Amino acid sequence: MSDEAASAPITAEEVTAAQIAWGEGIVTIGKAFLDKGDYKAAAEKHIKEFYGYEEGDVAFKPTLAAADQFRGSFEEALSYFIGTENTEDKGFALKPYTKVRWENDKTIIDGDSAMAMGNYYFTDTQGKDTKVEYSFGYKRDKDGKLKINLHHSSLPFAPAAAPAAAK
Repeated sequence: MSDEAASAPITAEEVTAAQIAWGEGIVTIGKAFLDKGDYKAAAEKHIKEFYGYEEGDVAFKPTLAAADQFRGSFEEALSYFIGTENTEDKGFALKPYTKVRWENDKTIIDGDSAMAMGNYYFTDTQGKDTKVEYSFGYKRDKDGKLKINLHHSSLPFAPAAAPAAAK
């Protein structure tokens, strides 16, 4: 790819396409696991394809992480997606999911970077959706492909039951 294409402004359509492809990658990892295939290779490919660890720093705060909240390396991201013995990681992407649906609240494009925030929904094999809130940041790599440099996701806030009114 030319230097010009690699430095071209990011478009909202590219962000949407990257989100859809990311979701399809999560489904692929889970399918490989379910089919007793090489789900580790699928997860490694997914991380290399979508995250910018090879280009520089990535700020990754996955949904189901508490003790090891932040995943600043490829290996830590891999652990989150497929699990690692003796850690809190149970393999988020191994669920498996049948689809990931995105609802962007806002996408902000700033030339060679973009941010998107909203909800995404992970559909399990029983057809049940899990709603997750997300913020993703994107930058182009040297080949012009969008790479995630910020990924923060969390389950929606669930307020505690309101106390009973004083009598």
